[in-house]
This record gives sequence, structure tokens and C-alpha cells, in this order.
Amino acid sequence: MARYGTGTTAKEITDSLRMPPATAYRILNALVGDEYLVRTSDLRGFALGHAISGLVTAATPPTVPTAARTVIEEFRRGNRFAVHLFMFRSASLRVADEDPDYPLHSSFEMLRYPHTSAAGKLMLAELGDAASALPGGQLVKLTEHTITDSGRLEEQLAEIRRTGQASEINELEAGSASLALPVRLPGGPVGAALCLTGPAERFTTICEHAEAARELTTRLAPLLF
Repeated sequence: MARYGTGTTAKEITDSLRMPPATAYRILNALVGDEYLVRTSDLRGFALGHAISGLVTAATPPTVPTAARTVIEEFRRGNRFAVHLFMFRSASLRVADEDPDYPLHSSFEMLRYPHTSAAGKLMLAELGDAASALPGGQLVKLTEHTITDSGRLEEQLAEIRRTGQASEINELEAGSASLALPVRLPGGPVGAALCLTGPAERFTTICEHAEAARELTTRLAPLLF
């Protein structure tokens, strides 16, 4: 559909895919029912539906303006820890600006299981239903310190809402710790997280940069949103 454009007919699709017409019609009807496709006004062809926007959002990397990247880079030069920027998109965590000097080691796990990372917990605290952002609603265990009890997670999320910051120590990856600060416009929802990451044994030192990081989030908000 994306290749042929609005008005593509079922016959064009079956010919292109060399698919039995009955199979094609069954799939087309299902896609129309889920609003990934819509019928054209003359009912002769199909077009992409609004539900496809979720797939586009998931596949498109977040856009970070040059001005925002510049202030983040300035901040990185002032400390010895990794500084990453994550964006929140449709109840999912997205890498927006990865520290080139300290690449993410467990990016797949972080994005897949938000309850294991500081940035992910910050996002979950913002959601009304944290379970909706977890695969199958389950708290998967990645290390011996990963939170797997829903009651304990809810207690942490309540504390994150109260303090305005999130943390994790050895929960995503053994030997690593992170502190995440929210990026939001005054009175608006949290749309991103600035995350400081380093060795678990130096977490106290990481926290000493919290105030400076919070000041940075204030500068970043109008540049990002």
C-alpha cells in the first residue's frame, strides 16, 4: 500500500504479492477492521489508515534539535558519567541522544523492560497504568536486584512522582546505576528523561550532579517541545 499509494486495488495487491485472492481479501478485511487500511470513497481501492501512525512513530527515531544536542554536549564535558536523553512515545521509551563516549550496553533490555531502568521508571510514573507499558504486564527479572513485585514497583513510582527523579542500582545490568530527571514544560507532562549512568559503586557521586542535571532539563524543555 505504501508503495502503490491511495486507491490501490485488491487485484493489484494480489498480483504484486502473487497471493491467492481469498487470502488477500481476508487480510485486507482484517486490516480495514483494525483501521490500518481504509476503503476509498468509491469503494474500489484502499488507502493507509490512521492506525498506521503508531507503526510510523515506533520506527522513526526521535528528532532532537541541534540546540538541544549542543547543551547536552556541554553538560557531558563537565562530568565523568554517561549522559543519555530518552524520549517517551506512545507508552514506550526511545533513545533520542546517546552519549557517544559511553554507549548503552543494554539498550534492548532497557527499551523492552522499562521497569528495570531509571528512565523507564520515570516514564511508568507518568502513565496512569504502568502495566500497559510492560510486555504482557509482567515484571521480567534481569538481575537479582530487578523489581519483580508489583506492589514494590508502585511504591517506587509513587516516590518518583513525589521527588521528581528516578533511579536504579544493579537492576538493569549488574555493576551499573542510573539517575533520571524528567524533562517537561512548566505544567505539562513529562516527555523525556535525562539520564546519568555510571558504575554502581559511584551512584552517590552521580547523585551529586542531580541539581546541575535538573537545571539542564529546564533548558532542554523549550528546545525539545
